[in-house]
Amino acid sequence: MRCTSTAPATAPAPLRSLLTTASLPLPRPPATNPVELLVRYTVPIVTVHLLALLVFVPAFFSWTGVILCVAGIHVFGQTITMGYHRLLAHRSFDTPRWFEHTLVLGALCCLEDSPARWTATHRMHHAHSDEAEDPHSPLVTFLWGHVWWVMVRNRDLHHRTNYDKYARDILRDPFYMWIEKNAWSPLWFYLAQCAIYVGAGFAVALAWTDVTGAALFATSVLIWGVFLRTVIVWHITWSVNSLTHMFGYRNHDTEEHSQNNWLVALVAAGEGWHNNHHADPACCTNQHRWWELDVTYWELRAMSLVGLTRNLSPRREVRAAEAIAAAAARAKAKLVDSAAVPAGNRVDANAPKASASEGAREAEPVSTVHSG
Repeated sequence: MRCTSTAPATAPAPLRSLLTTASLPLPRPPATNPVELLVRYTVPIVTVHLLALLVFVPAFFSWTGVILCVAGIHVFGQTITMGYHRLLAHRSFDTPRWFEHTLVLGALCCLEDSPARWTATHRMHHAHSDEAEDPHSPLVTFLWGHVWWVMVRNRDLHHRTNYDKYARDILRDPFYMWIEKNAWSPLWFYLAQCAIYVGAGFAVALAWTDVTGAALFATSVLIWGVFLRTVIVWHITWSVNSLTHMFGYRNHDTEEHSQNNWLVALVAAGEGWHNNHHADPACCTNQHRWWELDVTYWELRAMSLVGLTRNLSPRREVRAAEAIAAAAARAKAKLVDSAAVPAGNRVDANAPKASASEGAREAEPVSTVHSG
C-alpha cells in the first residue's frame, strides 16, 4: 500500500520544501528527522568532498594519481557491488570466507558504512521499496534519495530490531560483529588506507626525487587515489538509489518505481539495470536482455574459473526449472530404489502379521555355544 500522507513538519519551510516536498508521492520515513544530522556520517562526507577539491591545485596533479583514481573507481566500486550488494545483501553467489572478508575490507575503504548496516538498509529498501518505510526513496525528493538520508538520524536503521530482522545472518560472523560494536571502525579502516597510500607514494617517489618532491607526489596519490575516488564511488552508489528510481525504462512491471538506466549501468558495472534487479533480487545477473551488459556478472563468472566464486544464482525461471528437474530426479531415484528391493524382501501389506510368540521363536538362535 502506498503512503500519500505528508509527515509532520519539523524543519524550517525552505529546507522542508527541499527535503520533503508535499507535492511528491512520498513523505520522508516517519522515523527520521531531516535536520538531525549524524556527526559520524555528515562530517566524513563533507570533509572528503572538500579534500577532493584539492585536485584543482596544479601542484597536486600527477598521472599516477589519475591512474590510481580511475582504476580505484572500478576496483573499490566492485567491492561495494560484489561484496556488500550481491554477496552480503542478496547471497546471489558463494565465495570462500577469506575472499568475502577481502571484499568487505575493500568496501570499508569506500567509507560506505558497516557490512551489517549496509545490508540491513538495503534489505529494508527491498522490503518497502518506494513506500513510506523505504530509507532512501527519491520519491521524497531527489536530494533525500541521493544523499541526505545518509546524514540524518533514522531511528529504524539504528534500532536493534532492524538488525535482528534484516542482518542477523551477517552478525553471526565475528568480524562483522566486531565492526558493528565499534561504530567508528569503518573510519579507522579508511584512515589506515590513507596512511598506506601516503607511505607507499612517498617511498616510491624517493627513488627519483627529494623529500619535498616525494611529499608532493604522496599527497597527489592521496588526493586523487583516495579522496576523489571515494567521492566518485559514493555518487555512483547513490545514483543507483536515486536516478534508477526516477529515470529510465522498465522491462518488468514491478510494484515500485525502479528503472533501467543505461548511464548508471555503464558507470556502476551493471547496477543501473535496476528494474531487472528489483524483478529478481536473488539473481546474480542484471542482464535480462543481450545488450544490457552486466560487467559485474561476467567478472564473477571469470572468478568462478579460478575458484573465487561459485553457485552463481541464475534467473528465476532457470531456478524454477532446476527445482522441478531436481524434484523429478529425486522421484525417479526413489522409484529405482524401490524397484531394486528383492521380491522376497518386500513387505506385503495384506499378509497376516506374526504373533508375538512366533516372532520370539524366529528370533531364537539356531545353535548355542556351550562352555566348559
